[in-house]
Amino acid sequence: MTSTTTEPVTTDSITTDSDTIDSITTEIIRHGLLASAEEMARNLCRTAYNTVVYEIHDYGIGLHDAAGDVVADAPGIAVFTRGNDHGIKEAIDFLGTDKMNPGDVFLLNFPYWSSAHTLDPLMFAPIHVGTQLIGFASCRIHVLDLKQKDPGYVLDSTDMSQEGIFFPATKLYRAGEPNEDVFNIIKFNSRLPERTIGDMQAQVSACVTGVRRTQEIAAKYGTETLLAAMRAINDHGERLARLALAKMPKGTWTAHDFVDSDGVDLDRMIKMNVTVTVTDEEMVIDWTGSERDVRGPINLPVGQTEAFCSLIFKALTTPETSVVAGNFRPLRVVTERGSVMHAVPPMPTFTLWTALIGGEVVLKALAQGMPDVVPACSGGDVCSMMGLGVNPRNGENWLEATNEAVGFGGHAGGDGADGIMHLSEPGCRNNPVEVLETKSPMFIESYGYRPDTGGAGRHRGGVGVSRVYRFTAPTTGICLVYKTKTKPWAVLGGLEGDNNHVVLNPGTPREVVQGGSYNHLETGDVLANNTGGGGGYGNPLEREPELIARDVRNGFVSVAAAERDYGVVVDAHTFTVDVDATARLRTAGA
Repeated sequence: MTSTTTEPVTTDSITTDSDTIDSITTEIIRHGLLASAEEMARNLCRTAYNTVVYEIHDYGIGLHDAAGDVVADAPGIAVFTRGNDHGIKEAIDFLGTDKMNPGDVFLLNFPYWSSAHTLDPLMFAPIHVGTQLIGFASCRIHVLDLKQKDPGYVLDSTDMSQEGIFFPATKLYRAGEPNEDVFNIIKFNSRLPERTIGDMQAQVSACVTGVRRTQEIAAKYGTETLLAAMRAINDHGERLARLALAKMPKGTWTAHDFVDSDGVDLDRMIKMNVTVTVTDEEMVIDWTGSERDVRGPINLPVGQTEAFCSLIFKALTTPETSVVAGNFRPLRVVTERGSVMHAVPPMPTFTLWTALIGGEVVLKALAQGMPDVVPACSGGDVCSMMGLGVNPRNGENWLEATNEAVGFGGHAGGDGADGIMHLSEPGCRNNPVEVLETKSPMFIESYGYRPDTGGAGRHRGGVGVSRVYRFTAPTTGICLVYKTKTKPWAVLGGLEGDNNHVVLNPGTPREVVQGGSYNHLETGDVLANNTGGGGGYGNPLEREPELIARDVRNGFVSVAAAERDYGVVVDAHTFTVDVDATARLRTAGA
């Protein structure tokens, strides 16, 4: 069993540097660092080749102190930035800071260190003032190909060696000059070398921007003042988290859920088991009892497990402030080495969907003790669809992907949101129809909300969406959907939401309903990516009939579901409530 965070620190032991730096200067520097991180993100998006980066915002960007702890970030995929902390710390342990020189830029994609799979490489650059190391700038994105065994994505690897080439904190730039040997290795080991190298150069541009802007802040305010501000920023982040923790209900709660399969043993659902304990001093998220001996690539590097747990902790304690490492000092994550939550070499780690689903397992446990704070489950997945092949319009290889929105769970304050990006990627967007149709031989036949997918409740779960693709050329269609066999759970008597599912050639003799899959599609084939709705909150019979009539009018709830789930009779033409019929139904239902 492994505890994977720093030991708890009591509020009384915090040093704030208040004797060396005033709060106004700290705030000015903090906002300067945040602006620098945002500029890194803008430069990345302007220079990246890959729509997954510049349209979807599949990136994680941070500025860190000399220990690797983040002090400012630019949100994209939320779990990336905390994973960046872990990767930088592993690189420091591996190389030592004496080998990190001005102008160097490092490439790290060894999953067990970098906190992600091989196609999510971490790029980072040390920040020096003179010869003094004062911090790091980091940028992680999803690149398209690094010689993994299958083009696009790997769903059934059984060993790390099948998942691509590894760079263990390798210098891509030395003292400002490109390391051509490494670039050549990438060039000759990628199916899409121009776009892969172009995206990596965009990462370098982002890191160099972060280095330059941080050095400018040091020059303006003084290096020691900047370092004191970094310490104060993280200490303040800790204080805010501890104040919020003190107000939370105390106790221990256990929950579990499942990933559909590991991609290899397709009939074996993979259990994620968590016990969450909240005390006055810390929150402990303990994954003891989660599945072991998982052959397929859904095993998580421990940095990824820490990262998604950090996201949930952040959402519950300090959601209105930017991410800093101090926010997570009261969090302790416990894992078992060799389990699905703590992969060790040579365990495969390519399909990271366990992390996307795992955050809501933590919420499922917490909902038992704090249902007034925690929402019901969302659709519970990112529901990605990736297509690749040869574009007949230009004869070139193409690869495009998008994630889909899901319904969010109902909560004490109201209904779940309809069709928004999953909670694991709050800074992300989907890929627009116009972009997909321009850059690939895909035609989007329809795109919209899915009625009756949100779980019924006093507060309704949000509805999911459906996007239907028709392929105008032979295509490999990769579906990354791993919560289809269990439904989104509800809270306090609400009903479950509808689950995710992918349908190939719907309404034809060749119709197939599936989840995660690697499909060879012919011209004219159709794929419908249907995402889940959120669970309901509270007794559906307590929902105001007028709200249900509005849901029917807006197309979120059908007339039949209004009567079946809510006991409300709504006229299909006028969208008015039949008060007498509704009263009879609800009396009978109660």
